[in-house]
Amino acid sequence: MLTTFKATAKKLPEGLQVATESRGFKILMDEPEDLGGTDKGMNPVEALLCALGACQSIVAAAFAESFGFSFDEFYVELEGDLDPDGFMGLADVRCGFQEIRFVMHFKTTESQEKAEAFAEFIEKTCPVGDCLTNGVKLVKAGVVTH
Repeated sequence: MLTTFKATAKKLPEGLQVATESRGFKILMDEPEDLGGTDKGMNPVEALLCALGACQSIVAAAFAESFGFSFDEFYVELEGDLDPDGFMGLADVRCGFQEIRFVMHFKTTESQEKAEAFAEFIEKTCPVGDCLTNGVKLVKAGVVTH
C-alpha cells in the first residue's frame, strides 16, 4: 500500500527565498549571496544532503534493536559535488550533484565488522538514499495560472 506525502514550496518576495511546508512544519530555503540569494537559509541541495543524513539516522535508530546493534551516538557527515555553472546556464554540465559522499559515525562497543554490516543495512533501507541511488520518476501534474 502506497503512502502519499505532500509538500508545498512558495517563492517569497525577497531574493531567492522559498517557504517550504509539509504537515505544518516549515523550512525557509535560500541561496548563498554568491549565488544570488540572501543567505537566510540552506539551499535545496544542502537540504537534500540533510534529508539523506536524517533518513539514515532515522533508519539507524528505528532498526538497531531488531538488527541486534547498539550504539550510544550516531551521526552522518555528508558532502556533494555540484558545478553551479550548470544551474546558472554558464556551462554544459549537469545541474545537480555529480557525487554525494557520506561517512557514518557510531559511538558503540560493537565490532567494526558489525558496524559495517549495520551501515550497509542502513544504506539499503533508507528511502531517501533509494531515491538518489535508483532515481525517481518526476511527473509534472499540471501548471496553474491565477
